Amino acid sequence: MPFIELETNLPASRVPAGLEKRLCAATATILDKPEDRVSVTLKPGMTLLMNGSTEPCVQLLVSSIGVVGTAEQNRNHSSGFFEFLTKELALDQDRIIIRFFPLEPWQIGKKGTVMTFL
Repeated sequence: MPFIELETNLPASRVPAGLEKRLCAATATILDKPEDRVSVTLKPGMTLLMNGSTEPCVQLLVSSIGVVGTAEQNRNHSSGFFEFLTKELALDQDRIIIRFFPLEPWQIGKKGTVMTFL
């Protein structure tokens, strides 16, 4: 169950229509997870400062069980997400940061319990 949060200081008018669906599909491919298990949240218009600048930028938060726990895994994932985001948002790579958060099944609540018991 990957959770993706894209935070950006780009105004909503500069975020391409349908980005959440394309990001969902890209995440499923990059993380090798079923697309119907991916949750995507877009947060445009945020106040962000990156590398001392308020120029357009993105922070992508990637949380998942079992696929973001090592440097080797995240290096491969990072490459795929950077390729996607630079094309979709027309940003240079130095204006994008990705943060990976490994999750355990007991940290995700669903259907009145936690994933451990599903």
